[in-house]
Amino acid sequence: MTSTRYAFIKANWHADIVDQALTGFCELIPAEQIDVYDVPGAFEMPLLARDLAATGRYAAVAAAALVVDGGIYRHDFVAQAVVDGLMRAGMDTGVPVLSVSLTPHHFQESAHHIAIYRQHFVEKGREAARAALMIGETRAKLAG
Repeated sequence: MTSTRYAFIKANWHADIVDQALTGFCELIPAEQIDVYDVPGAFEMPLLARDLAATGRYAAVAAAALVVDGGIYRHDFVAQAVVDGLMRAGMDTGVPVLSVSLTPHHFQESAHHIAIYRQHFVEKGREAARAALMIGETRAKLAG
């Protein structure tokens, strides 16, 4: 029998924005079926995603983060490493690991940008939930 539990990892940087992805995810998948895990930042997500997927408890693992240019490091390199790590976690475990990780080119901590990205993360959370459900349905069909 396929699990009906889902893991949702949230990076704490820009939590006021990133947490909205969980809001969108919960619009399609009941909160009672979701275990939520917080990590300090995006870079910590792939390892936890792999560990959670490897437990066999979850139908899918979703991971959400906002990676912005902080002026100290190249955020595009961090974002690429995170997405590559999440993909590898899914491939290594056979459990879908979904990315809700965004890397805007020009993010400013203004009320306008924050409002835009908060709403965008709600939609990205919905998209991750749709993907998790669709993959589960497809795999159930393949299984018989």
